[in-house]
Amino acid sequence: MLNVDGFKNLYYRFFGTHSDRVLKGIMPIVQDIESRSAKMNALSDHELRAMTAKFRERIDNGASLEDILPEAFATVREAATRSLGMTHYPVQLMGGILLHRGTVTEMRTGEGKTLVGTLPVYLNALTGKGAHVITVNDYLAERDADWMGTVYRFLGLSVGTILTTDRNVTSKQAAYKCDITYGTNSEFGFDYLRDNMKFSLKDYVQRGHNFAIIDEVDSILIDEARTPLIISGPARHNAERYLEIDAYIPTLQNQRHYIIIERNRNVTLTDDGIAILENRLGIQNLYSADHLETLHHVNQALKANFLFRRDIDYMVLGGRVVIIDENTGRPMDGRRWSDGLHQAIEAKERVDIQAESQTYATITYQNYFRLYDKLAGMTGTAETESEEFEKIYNLDVVVIPTNKPIARLDHDDIIFKTESEKFAAVMKEVKRAHSTGQPILIGTTSVEASSKVHKYLQMYNIDHEVLNAKQHHRESEIVAQAGRLGAVTVSTNMAGRGTDIKLGGDPEKLARAEFDPESNPEGYQEAFARYQVQCAEEKEKVLAAGGLYIIGTERHESRRIDNQLRGRSGRQGDPGASRFYLALEDQLLRIFGSDKLIVWMERMGMKDNEPIEHKWVTKQIETAQMKVEGHHFNTRKQLLEYDDIMNLQRMAIYEMRRRALAGDNIKELIDTAIQSLTEDVLTECMDPNINAQEWDIDLLREHCTRIFELEWQESDEDIRDFAYAEIKSHIINHAHERYFNKTEELGDDQMSNLEQMLLLQLTDSYWKDHLLAMDRLRDGIGLRGFGQLNPLLEYKREGTDLFMLMNSLRDESLLRNLLNFKPEMVGMLDGSKPNARRIVSGEGPVQSADNGLDMLSDFVEVDLSKHSEEPEQEEVLEAEKPARPEKGEAAKRWGLEHEIGRNEPCPCGSGMKFKKCCFKVELTT
Repeated sequence: MLNVDGFKNLYYRFFGTHSDRVLKGIMPIVQDIESRSAKMNALSDHELRAMTAKFRERIDNGASLEDILPEAFATVREAATRSLGMTHYPVQLMGGILLHRGTVTEMRTGEGKTLVGTLPVYLNALTGKGAHVITVNDYLAERDADWMGTVYRFLGLSVGTILTTDRNVTSKQAAYKCDITYGTNSEFGFDYLRDNMKFSLKDYVQRGHNFAIIDEVDSILIDEARTPLIISGPARHNAERYLEIDAYIPTLQNQRHYIIIERNRNVTLTDDGIAILENRLGIQNLYSADHLETLHHVNQALKANFLFRRDIDYMVLGGRVVIIDENTGRPMDGRRWSDGLHQAIEAKERVDIQAESQTYATITYQNYFRLYDKLAGMTGTAETESEEFEKIYNLDVVVIPTNKPIARLDHDDIIFKTESEKFAAVMKEVKRAHSTGQPILIGTTSVEASSKVHKYLQMYNIDHEVLNAKQHHRESEIVAQAGRLGAVTVSTNMAGRGTDIKLGGDPEKLARAEFDPESNPEGYQEAFARYQVQCAEEKEKVLAAGGLYIIGTERHESRRIDNQLRGRSGRQGDPGASRFYLALEDQLLRIFGSDKLIVWMERMGMKDNEPIEHKWVTKQIETAQMKVEGHHFNTRKQLLEYDDIMNLQRMAIYEMRRRALAGDNIKELIDTAIQSLTEDVLTECMDPNINAQEWDIDLLREHCTRIFELEWQESDEDIRDFAYAEIKSHIINHAHERYFNKTEELGDDQMSNLEQMLLLQLTDSYWKDHLLAMDRLRDGIGLRGFGQLNPLLEYKREGTDLFMLMNSLRDESLLRNLLNFKPEMVGMLDGSKPNARRIVSGEGPVQSADNGLDMLSDFVEVDLSKHSEEPEQEEVLEAEKPARPEKGEAAKRWGLEHEIGRNEPCPCGSGMKFKKCCFKVELTT
């Protein structure tokens, strides 16, 4: 039998790995950059800064970025030396070249990825189109923008920062206009969605997608890619129903009333469970069409109670349920699970239940980042996901060698039968290493596990720090000092990203803890000098003790996360060690572990308190992790395949909105709407291929009156005597005549303003309802596979039909409201007034898309599949609640002397009550 691994090793020995061959090809460029060091060193600061203007001039004259790369990189290298006291190593120059060429570079922890980014970012910012540096949190965005911004500003470039807490349009526009912009992945994506919901191009904050480098690219493009970005607003709210159903769920018994399928993260009712719930809820058939909403609440309550665990999947802070990121262990404040799951968990925890939400805009990370002309990424762990980077993003992965050989010793895993035995062994090892002064970082997979280790350490009287989602605000402070002599730190996966652990401690942070460098610079400098000496002495002792010791208490589902934890030790050639302690009760082994592993251990006669340590065991665990990674890859791939269909529709809508905001071709769109609506009406009422006596003239009259305000004076028989082409021409001419008269009546400027506002408002309204209809379609499309149909093709076909129907309904509402607009409402066309986004016709408010949703829903099959599948965890940004207008404000806007009562007729002339018409507008605007 062919030994595949052996063949690969033999091949790599003779021909080298893919990374080896790529790096060999760029070595001449690296040597060229280094050869320019003496020349750059001879330049004055002013002359070095002037290189930026020279590079831009060469680009304007036709030079490519590749042409100026060696000289530009040499310039940045010299600028970093002067401004930061840091000079790029040759391996860092390699990383910079590959990032510029749109590659994912794997560089081990401590190799200076942040500094590497300055090379390609500077080069690509020279084009004037902007360069984005994307990080995983606000802390890193601010830190890196301030830290590396020293280099950019030294060379005359501007630097901006995008933070999740900033909602000011002006400041964001200024940040995006900078040559280089730092920010988080979610905020870049949300800004894109927000821009495409605005009513003025002047309010857009982003100016394009030229070049981006993603720091910790595997975390963003792999781990977080399963959760799309969603902007949502409040929808229906029935808190009592959640509480009512949740009261019954905890009384159910596992295996008797419900079955948990952990591998698929799902829970289903048994026949007994269905019967007992039907009895308690007082209904006959839980699965009947009349009780779909109840069934939905039941299923979400089951998942909330039996699948989602406090301090593992979420935590409760300040009376709110806060999601915990499963990959980083960080709190995801402001994000909510969709489809009622978050409300079910709030009911379970007895906290205030917030209103459910409806999607207004959404996009996956994959499709957002594919908007960039050139994309690159860097991380300490990417090679294991090279296939996904290539297939999804068309990104090559290259492993950059370390500047110094790795001296860390990675021991094989030790596995125990029970969790208690595992933790007893961990504590024994911690006590041994701690007695030597060796710093220890204990990695856990959840807040719950870190709390458990914390209690064990307290029992053993070992001083330690705990870093998890509950102490995330102290992350940099704790991680920076985790390498001090005798330090013991317990951390979730959040310590694996962004901050280096310096052996002996970080003197700068220690000094800052005593003195503020701005208010007391003298005290800070004195403390810094003192801690420099102290940290240097401690570092020597730590090195003698063996460096940082990494102890993992459980394997993560992803090998990359484990590698990130190990990578905290052994930076820049420092010594170190790592070992994972496991138990057969661990979730990974229990759910995804190979049956061979358990059988083999039983055959070996594994006894209590008798651990197993063998390379074969470690190999089997990695195999289990690969199964999980494959499962998640398929999930992300399927998400992308479905979103690719939505993406085509999204791009069409966003492009149409931009053109409408710019005032381009709106009249052409209206003319097209008249043509298409006329054809739709005639197709439905009179087929030219059938006898005229079979034409539905009554329906024709109804449609023509409703849409075009066309009253046929002729009798039914006279209409049947007309040729099909004559009828079509008559309708189109009538519509054009009414449109021309309306333009004459209002004037070109006011008519253009009306067209733009109507088009934008109706597009947004129908698009929102279309997203809901597509969600409903997606929920049940998987069942088509039982009918030997391809669910993806069916989704594409029916989704396209829904999109065409949405456009048709929007065009109909647009034309009807446009042709029926009353001239006395012309004052409302002033875009500065709050009602400008809710223009009404003489017959009432602009057609709501609710009726359109009903029509869209007629084309969507509602079935039970959505209640038997685990909904994807979606990243939801709840829309802010509108401020209630002050008393008398509405009257002022309408020029009335008295306040408008909620039950009085609306002053717009719609004939509706104020509370059901423009009062809503007052609230939303």
